[in-house]
Amino acid sequence: MAHHPEDEHHMRAALALAARGLGTTSPNPAVGCVIVRDGRVVGRGWTAPGGRPHAEREALARAGEAARGATAYVTLEPCSHWGKTPPCVDGLREAGVARVVAAMRDPDPRVDGAGFRLLREAGIEVTEGVLETEARALNAGFILRMTQGRPLVTLKLATTLDGRIATKTGESRWITGPEARRRVHALRGSHDAILVGSGTVLADDPDLSCRLPNYTPRPILRAVADRRLRTPPTARLFQGVGEAVVLTAPGHGREAMDRLTAAGASLVVVPPADEAGDLEPLALLKALAARGVTRLLAEGGAALSASLLRAGLVDRLAWFHAPAVMGGDGMPAAQALPVETLRAMPSFRRTAAIPCGPDLFSEYERA
Repeated sequence: MAHHPEDEHHMRAALALAARGLGTTSPNPAVGCVIVRDGRVVGRGWTAPGGRPHAEREALARAGEAARGATAYVTLEPCSHWGKTPPCVDGLREAGVARVVAAMRDPDPRVDGAGFRLLREAGIEVTEGVLETEARALNAGFILRMTQGRPLVTLKLATTLDGRIATKTGESRWITGPEARRRVHALRGSHDAILVGSGTVLADDPDLSCRLPNYTPRPILRAVADRRLRTPPTARLFQGVGEAVVLTAPGHGREAMDRLTAAGASLVVVPPADEAGDLEPLALLKALAARGVTRLLAEGGAALSASLLRAGLVDRLAWFHAPAVMGGDGMPAAQALPVETLRAMPSFRRTAAIPCGPDLFSEYERA
């Protein structure tokens, strides 16, 4: 079905509503819905924290009787299966919605076209694919978890202009200024989980929380890749609310494992990738996806960054550059990959460059 000139306008509004849910809805997608009758918006909704209720239910509740004969703009195909709530397809039909405009099909095998089919069978006009590219980018994490069993990976780096994350003595706090650090907290709030390497825990003892005034997303899962179980039980990342996960290699003694579980950690054993015993990066990601993670923020350090880049598992970069130069004896953002030719470098395309006080924040996506 062809779309009307105003469809893109209303779908943009629905996408903006959906974005509000990023970081709070996993393992569900973040969806937005706008209900329009006679050119007037009569209901708006977005996925509630924890993934329930769905955006359509919220918007229909706000629209009430005004939904009869209206058009519902929704960023993802309405669900057709019973989960913890009745299918949204039933809600739209019972409310008397005349037309549904959707950005994309739901990759969940329980839906995958069935929602559209049931709407059409109920006599509702359906238009698919309005701003599909934008909708797929917004829910890339949900799509990757459904299709590849892994989350979307954003690698966050804060470096000098020459790409150094710490001095040769290990001093790294703070390369960037307070405005950049505020933006890091906003980034954390829009992801489901944060992953760091054990070296970062030992050097910085981060708490990996989202600390923004008046901002209370649901607790972020905090994970550390720690092959040798070097993380101390006193680490600050165990003291926050929500789950703290230690991903490690097989073969540790009961005592070493009990020490961390007593501190509140969930231990997950993943297979090593090579003779050196480094953890297999895809196995790390799949273990987190199994816990419902759709959007992962990897915050370093150099070993973890290199491991993810080498495996081609970095989807987006969030890079903070401080206006300073450290020189070749500083610690690089990523350890050796190694790269023999220019063509072999992991390449990205810049999508944003935003001044952050004295620093520069740039976003990139995989080229």
